[in-house]
Amino acid sequence: MPSHDFCAPRLFVDAPLAQDARVPLDRDQSNYLGNVLRLAAGAEVLAFNGRDGEWQAAIEGRKRPDGLVILQPTRPQDRLADLTYVFAPLKHARLDYMVQKAIEMGAAALQPVLTRFTQASRVNTERMRANVVEAAEQCGILSIASVAEPVPLERYLGQRAPERLLIFCDEAAEVQNPIRSLHDARAAGHDQDKVGIDVLIGPEGGFAEEERALLLRQPKILRLALGPRIMRADTAAVAALALVQAVLGDWGGANG
Repeated sequence: MPSHDFCAPRLFVDAPLAQDARVPLDRDQSNYLGNVLRLAAGAEVLAFNGRDGEWQAAIEGRKRPDGLVILQPTRPQDRLADLTYVFAPLKHARLDYMVQKAIEMGAAALQPVLTRFTQASRVNTERMRANVVEAAEQCGILSIASVAEPVPLERYLGQRAPERLLIFCDEAAEVQNPIRSLHDARAAGHDQDKVGIDVLIGPEGGFAEEERALLLRQPKILRLALGPRIMRADTAAVAALALVQAVLGDWGGANG
């Protein structure tokens, strides 16, 4: 089968996919295909549902696109590495950006946590899920990351599996080489093939001292500095996930 087709439009559909199956389109999808992309009946797109791989599909409909007929598979279903991005929510556009980038970087789950200095008091998880789908559609991703409801940091730490590696990105950590620290973790067996990984980024105001003390008491924790400069939380997300994927994740072929 070919690798990713970067030219064909991709559409996430919440329906089973199999040869000759027919999938109805919702209003937004119909508008996108017909009015934005100017596609008519017979035009081909790629469809995926996060479970059955990617399929070539043809648009159906007389006046406007109203459904897809599934033609043939193009790529088999894959799985995302066991990587959870844990973060203090940001506001509006910056949260949208952070969610999209976390998906592009290969996160399999998103877990918002509420800390003392969290900026956003309300989190629209449906909007987060829409951003997850949009990033997957645009970037050739086959699996859809899960989005959890926000919980207080203390509750999250109390319910997470203790065998998972917690990478705690701490602006107050002593500045050292983060790549070396991650290589040490890999040498100890903490890559994504062997153990799940949680990457934690705090709010713009940083962690309170009691939160930091609680974090440092967690089992299997790696306290990581992200260099000599203080980053905005959305920038830190990209930097941290890039480091983790390069050393412990699938950038190095560990899960490929």
